[in-house]
Amino acid sequence: MLQIVLSQPGHFTATEGPEPTLAPGEALVRVHRIGICGTDLHAFAGKQPFFNYPRILGHELGVEVIDPGSDPHGLKAGDRCSVEPYLNCGHCVACRRGKPNCCTSLNVLGVHSDGGMRPYLALPARKLHRSSLLDYEQLALIETLGIGAHAIERAEPTKNDFVLVIGAGPIGLSVIQFALVSGATLAVMDVSESRLAFCRDQLGVTHTVVAGADAAAQLKAIGGGDLPTIVIDATGSPKSMAGTFELAAHGGRIVFVGLFQGDVTFNDPNFHRRELTLCGSRNALPQTFRDIIALVEAGRVDTKPWITHRFALADTPQVFPEKISGNPAVLKAIVEV
Repeated sequence: MLQIVLSQPGHFTATEGPEPTLAPGEALVRVHRIGICGTDLHAFAGKQPFFNYPRILGHELGVEVIDPGSDPHGLKAGDRCSVEPYLNCGHCVACRRGKPNCCTSLNVLGVHSDGGMRPYLALPARKLHRSSLLDYEQLALIETLGIGAHAIERAEPTKNDFVLVIGAGPIGLSVIQFALVSGATLAVMDVSESRLAFCRDQLGVTHTVVAGADAAAQLKAIGGGDLPTIVIDATGSPKSMAGTFELAAHGGRIVFVGLFQGDVTFNDPNFHRRELTLCGSRNALPQTFRDIIALVEAGRVDTKPWITHRFALADTPQVFPEKISGNPAVLKAIVEV
């Protein structure tokens, strides 16, 4: 069976791997589509935390059930599903408190264990979320949407909030989708005018700001003299994340959904003076997957404008370094299996 292995930073290898066998509670699935996200790009660049080589990437998956296994959770052969790639223990303090997304021993497919860059996988049946309406490409993007949806869950916006999303890459786009659903006033900030234009033209974002020295003044103009009450940083840039403490309103909330290897520092008196709330946001919850599938099925969230690049699984070793990695034109690439 063909599998694509990231053997070391900057280098994919096409190899032959074994066919999967089912353990109790697992289903056999055929992988049809794989989304490429920032995690994969960072792993390729050697900048992904919690990562070891060699590794089979692929955690944004649209799959077909081939064999639902001994404990099928209502699945049947032929079901189209999105994969919740967060394999949690079920008994640690986070799992007991309904937060399996940050399980103390969390195993994320394609990060901590081998993922979906291969035709077949054995996965826990409980981690498969089916849809009779969505195609495999849409289902592959549910996980990306889940990252943004959970960041909004952490932010808890109301219609009276002014939300700033920093970073209009794939994760930022997913945050923007659900910020729009919340009904809050929304501004998006990025260094790229082309990405901001995409937000305006394709997503209907009214307020965009080019990052720079006058960003706070621009945001106050949008907010009627006030800074954003919620700032969500999706850049993974330490400079940008440190800057959020100057962009949030007094009494506001900051959510870090971006990730990098290192420390974030901030001025403590400024933090206390504003009485800011700082939240991390990791992965997504099982119910979030089901809620997003319903929103996409209802037409309230559209992923199709995101997809800018497609390529075949077998072509990954050539296409990824030449056309995907480091290419600012890539919003979302899809691998066809």
